[in-house]
Amino acid sequence: MPSAEFVEAVLDVVTRIPAGRVMTYGDVGIAIGSSAPRAVGRVMALYGHAVPWWRVIPASGNPPQGHAELALPHYAEEGTPIRLTGAARAGTAAAVSQAEITARAARTGEYRIALSAARLPYTHEIFGEVAL
Repeated sequence: MPSAEFVEAVLDVVTRIPAGRVMTYGDVGIAIGSSAPRAVGRVMALYGHAVPWWRVIPASGNPPQGHAELALPHYAEEGTPIRLTGAARAGTAAAVSQAEITARAARTGEYRIALSAARLPYTHEIFGEVAL
């Protein structure tokens, strides 16, 4: 079981992630000086309901496991860039709007976060106290 200090540090970082941006479990660990992304995941599983949990994702870019349907409205509201995956991608032109991508993702459940655009950069103040 993670210590109370670890839990508090993780939840503090998660509350500071700006809307429309994401961090991986490993990124949150780095921000608090830990190399334990699984422990971050455990904290999110046990205590994440009180913070913007949808902003913490695996390095694969997939939404939090088992929560893709619950997370999608948050991503749409915040303007978090997403990409279609699997069969949902078929016939998608390069100029499809983010609204159409979100609608297609809602119908199919096949999407991931566009990490290149949505991931919080290591230059953000959340990482300020960590030597990278």
